[in-house]
Amino acid sequence: MNTKDSLGIEAGGSPDSVRPAVALIAGSTASGKSALALALAEISGGVVINADASQVYRDLRILSARPSPAEEARAPHRLFGHVDGAESCSAARWADEAKAQIAAAHAAGRLPILVGGTGLYIRTLLDGIAPVPDIDPDIRATVRALPVAEAHAALIGEDPAAAARLHPADTTRVARALEVIRSTGRPIAAWQAAREGGIGDAARIVPAILLPPRDWLRARCNARFETMLDEGAIAEVEALLARRLDPGLPVMRAIGVPEIADFLAGRIDRAAMVERATAATRQYAKRQYTWFRQQPPAQWRKVDAQLDNAMIANLARLLRDEALTG
Repeated sequence: MNTKDSLGIEAGGSPDSVRPAVALIAGSTASGKSALALALAEISGGVVINADASQVYRDLRILSARPSPAEEARAPHRLFGHVDGAESCSAARWADEAKAQIAAAHAAGRLPILVGGTGLYIRTLLDGIAPVPDIDPDIRATVRALPVAEAHAALIGEDPAAAARLHPADTTRVARALEVIRSTGRPIAAWQAAREGGIGDAARIVPAILLPPRDWLRARCNARFETMLDEGAIAEVEALLARRLDPGLPVMRAIGVPEIADFLAGRIDRAAMVERATAATRQYAKRQYTWFRQQPPAQWRKVDAQLDNAMIANLARLLRDEALTG
């Protein structure tokens, strides 16, 4: 008869049955992910592992809405603020780091709790990385210099499937698809179908995808930036600007940084700064919401309610029980 340890790992069964639990709490910004992850960590003895592309950067505690020092003291937190803003953290790097943190949590008998809103990070961790060879530097330079309309027009002729799938104004993904087909001779979809290194088949995912009412989410987005200003976001950007980093780095393009930088330079007033940053937050949340509504497996739990303290506690207990019992 099989037995299970504290993380629901079956002992004595076949190799396919030995799948350690990994909790996943995902959704758009301002949906309540962090509060739920902390509640789950406290009642399960778990480890909270960041899966948000902005929260990895040391320079952006306030503008990325990272957990506060007091919250981090309540449960172990990993991969929060561990990357210097002068670096660019790729999805591949993060996935390698997350796998190491998940393994460490399991080795310590703790439940790993992934929390974040970066779909690319989560997909890379679960599904693996497409083994695309290094892109020829000359091809990359040529493609990246093209206006997005020209790049998309070229993609229609060279990889029509990718051109049909991608939005014509999606500069990053259009350029990536075009440079891949030109450099490797294979469409990007063929490489993506051969992903390797993911943990999706080795772990038992215990998910909660937060998709609260849009009006409630929009109101929270509207309030979020003003709260960040009250907490010191302007000083955070002043310190960042003093470093004179490359403006193309992710940390310099994070929501709130360009808007506050324009305000500090006198290019816009405070009201315009707030409106632009708030609008950018809403737009980002909308893209995240759409991704998490459409992309995760259909059987994953979707939570469509606005979370209050009682619901957070109940959902945390449910996730804990599922992680423990399988």
